[in-house]
Amino acid sequence: MAALLSLPIFTIASYLLYPSNEVWLHLRTTVLNEYLLNSALMMLGVGVGTLIIGVGCAWLTSVCVFPGKKFFSWALLMPLAFPGYIIAYTYTGMFDFAGPVQSWLRELMGWGPRDYYFPEIRSLGGAVTMFTLVLYPYVYLLSRAAFLEQSVCVLEVSRTLGCSVWSGFYRVALPLARPAIVAGVSLALMETLADYGTVSYFGLGVFTTGIFRTWFGLGDAAAAAKLAAILLLFVFTLVIIERWSRRRAQYHHTSNRYSSLPQYRLRGARAWFAVAACVLPLFLGFILPAGQLAVWALQTYQTMVDASFLWLTLHSILLAASAAALAVVLALFLAYGKRVFASKAVTASIRVVATGYAIPGTVVAVGVIIPLAWFDNQVDGYLREHFDFSSGLLLSGSLFALMFAYMVRFLAISVQSVESGLGKIRQSMDDAARSLSYTPAQILLRVHLPLMRATVLTAFLIVFVDVMKELPATLILRPFNFNTLAVRAFELAGDERLADSSTAALMIVAVGLVPVLLLSRSISTARAGS
Repeated sequence: MAALLSLPIFTIASYLLYPSNEVWLHLRTTVLNEYLLNSALMMLGVGVGTLIIGVGCAWLTSVCVFPGKKFFSWALLMPLAFPGYIIAYTYTGMFDFAGPVQSWLRELMGWGPRDYYFPEIRSLGGAVTMFTLVLYPYVYLLSRAAFLEQSVCVLEVSRTLGCSVWSGFYRVALPLARPAIVAGVSLALMETLADYGTVSYFGLGVFTTGIFRTWFGLGDAAAAAKLAAILLLFVFTLVIIERWSRRRAQYHHTSNRYSSLPQYRLRGARAWFAVAACVLPLFLGFILPAGQLAVWALQTYQTMVDASFLWLTLHSILLAASAAALAVVLALFLAYGKRVFASKAVTASIRVVATGYAIPGTVVAVGVIIPLAWFDNQVDGYLREHFDFSSGLLLSGSLFALMFAYMVRFLAISVQSVESGLGKIRQSMDDAARSLSYTPAQILLRVHLPLMRATVLTAFLIVFVDVMKELPATLILRPFNFNTLAVRAFELAGDERLADSSTAALMIVAVGLVPVLLLSRSISTARAGS
């Protein structure tokens, strides 16, 4: 199974060994440097932005007391429900030249088009801002979990050695949480590299847009695969950095005795600064765009919400539910197989499967379509030659290709969740069940599954929402005349029908809130004794 799910990665990597053709030489001399520069600048901006917002808010909600702390501790995760492309459409509709903000300014001040300066939302800086607003929760989530799990002893010792609250944060808590912080930033950067909807709508030249242009515009699969391979190198570099940062994480031990973290009460200006620091990303990343989407949806629902929209929603939900259910089944098979047949080969196979989430949907789609199209062409050629019959497209351009891509992309989430749940069940439970003549399959179904219902449900929900939001893989691999809410929102926004796209976008955001609230609850109770 690991070999099958790794097929797209090996396919893409193999194109690095192919000789260069004219299209690739043209790309290399004209746009490759632009793709490299824009991708690097975007990663730098998003990395700095998510680091400052995520770590700062995590520390404030972990050890400081200020008005609204309990609300902010879970509400700061809500922007995670927004896909980057949806918040990009929303902000463009609000702040573009013809949008309500600039129109109101011109009307209020009597300005003409050239009488004032307003930041261009469709720019590299605008893309960095959009990604930062919706991706900082990755850093916030992992940083807050790390802060909550830290030993109170080291923080108290730092105070006895003369460290103030902020000095203790900088010199003690921050270094201890560094592996988690780097992991969160790496996740945010992987999502940045994987995005297609935002950069395409803003007209930016990066690897994901370059792959689409090369594939569909120039019709060259080999050149598109070479671009995908370079993007894959970016991603694997991030993976290596993230794992390197965790190489010494085992040296951090917490106290065996539970004691609550110190709580520093903020007063006066400091308290209001903490409130502002938490309100600003929440307002800009969720409240403002969600409010605008709701206004547009109320204005357009009579024309946009009809039978076709309901069928579109049903298609999206059934597709996401099917993918999530299949991902959970495969994850149970893999994780339980690792538990029963523990060996280096099995462990290595699980790790190979777990790298899929780091690979952008565009790369996965290219890696899936090339071998499946080759298989279809071989079968069709054989049938034409021997039976004078054409089989057409059997796998590529079908729901099979789409589901295969979803498994490559999102199975890692299910595997990690199920492994976490199985890790909490002692081996003695298995031994007791075997003493009652249970087979391994019966142990999984009758013992393990009832004990980790919550874990399995969480894995299902997270994959479900990720499939609902996935755009590039769905856009490339979907069957003809098969749309999802994500594709519908992308198509309407591409036609500058931003208000009309709001109903599909709002549905995706509403569904995305479910796992966000579950994650918030699990983090809030992460510390022993909570």
